[in-house]
Amino acid sequence: MSEERMIQESGAHTLSRVLTAATYGVKAFLVEVETHLEMGLPGTSIVGLPDSTVRESSVRISAAVKNSGFKYPVRKITVNLAPADIRKEGASFDLPMAVGILASSGQIESGDLERHVLLGELALSGKLRPVHGVLPIALELRRRGIRGLLLPRENGREAAMVEGVNVYPASSLREAVELLSHRSREPLRVEVGRIFGEDQHYSVDFADVRGQEDVKRALEVAAAGGHNILLIGPPGSGKTMLAKRLPTILPPMSFEEALETTTIHSVAGLLPPDTPLVGTRPFRAPHHTISDAALVGGGIVPRPGEISLAHHGVLFLDELPEFARNVLEVLRQPLEEGHVMISRSRLSVDFPANFMLVCAMNPCPCGYLTDPARACECQAYAVQRYLSKISGPLLDRIDLHIDDPALRYRELSGMEAGESSALIRERVRRARAIQEKRFRRRGLFSNADMESKDLREFCRLDDGSQELLRMALVKLGLSARAYDRIQKVARTIADLAGSEAIRPEHVSEAIQYRTLDRNLMHS
Repeated sequence: MSEERMIQESGAHTLSRVLTAATYGVKAFLVEVETHLEMGLPGTSIVGLPDSTVRESSVRISAAVKNSGFKYPVRKITVNLAPADIRKEGASFDLPMAVGILASSGQIESGDLERHVLLGELALSGKLRPVHGVLPIALELRRRGIRGLLLPRENGREAAMVEGVNVYPASSLREAVELLSHRSREPLRVEVGRIFGEDQHYSVDFADVRGQEDVKRALEVAAAGGHNILLIGPPGSGKTMLAKRLPTILPPMSFEEALETTTIHSVAGLLPPDTPLVGTRPFRAPHHTISDAALVGGGIVPRPGEISLAHHGVLFLDELPEFARNVLEVLRQPLEEGHVMISRSRLSVDFPANFMLVCAMNPCPCGYLTDPARACECQAYAVQRYLSKISGPLLDRIDLHIDDPALRYRELSGMEAGESSALIRERVRRARAIQEKRFRRRGLFSNADMESKDLREFCRLDDGSQELLRMALVKLGLSARAYDRIQKVARTIADLAGSEAIRPEHVSEAIQYRTLDRNLMHS
């Protein structure tokens, strides 16, 4: 049958509707692909706020359709992507537009199309290539009660992590058409529990760390209470090595946390092909030359930044004073609220950003102020200027300041392994369980989230503890902002000890974790 006769005899198919979806931020929305064929000058027009990638898709689709054994209509083709007031970007619209053109030209039946959502980039050969943002789309389909999702094979396992959605992977346009025409097809099934368990393994462990017992204890306290921490020490003291191991002692991720984290990485295009789920807490360590937009997210169509990629994990800022001041200042809102709002003229995007902040810095510009083996060459004013690069408001949001001394030879040469991450993590888990019970009716998750009213209720100090704290503030020169921080950390230390009451020894240890306050007061 000729193409002209095929279109004439299937007038009902000159207009077709195919469902697809796209992401904006970390949320997904449905897009209806309307395809209309009519007599006129041959060509393809795509409307509905497409970006350049979508506009170029007509060239890819034409070649893919022909190389898959179908005919590309020599007609005037109009493709509308609705809703038309939201910008569409990326190549995931290739497959639904190609299927819409085939349905409009009568080459495939259109009856089952509106019960499925189609995603996929097309190669010129007709092969399907993977796309980004599949997981949030699958979650949105489940919320809306749409059960069918047809997408590239490489994205299949990621989408199948969402129960209640039937996922049909395809390798090519031809296979996608065949799947749509067979009602007896079987959806992809994966063992969600097994995949989640397999992904909960870290490549590093605290057992690898020799010595540094005081610093490891401080990291345990930080993990137990969700406290932000600053490590201060000379070059080579192991600050980065210790920070990388902090995620290994945080409580294991829940499946819901894993889905949230995977959603962000999927939208950002950072999910490895063989990793359908992020089961370990992320560790992000951006360079100090990073821009504020790259840190918090941004772009014409906003993308998640480093703080969102660290959601439910750790954001590590090495060489803290070297970061631009405006970059550090944008951290204040997400540190307080656990998310970041990026506004554009048409829409605002809300990215989750609930992370632990771990910072590291040298004690002075040359780095050797506290190193007993090397002499510091910095003048006092230079040290003060270096320390003052960290603003007070940011410092207010860091509960622990820890001296990380240079390693001694006997610590480096010791053969005995350190305590494993699993043992430390179990103590952290027990302390977090106490906090979960304590804050059940408050909507708080950890001691670090407490505000002044919570401190009055949950951090009551006996006379001995009050006197110790008063002496610290007056005689040691601690700043007033350290007062609440010390109470929060003391509460966490008491939780680790299984003590309902905060005792003087808990306050005493918490006071030791305010190194930078003392340095700023006395320098």
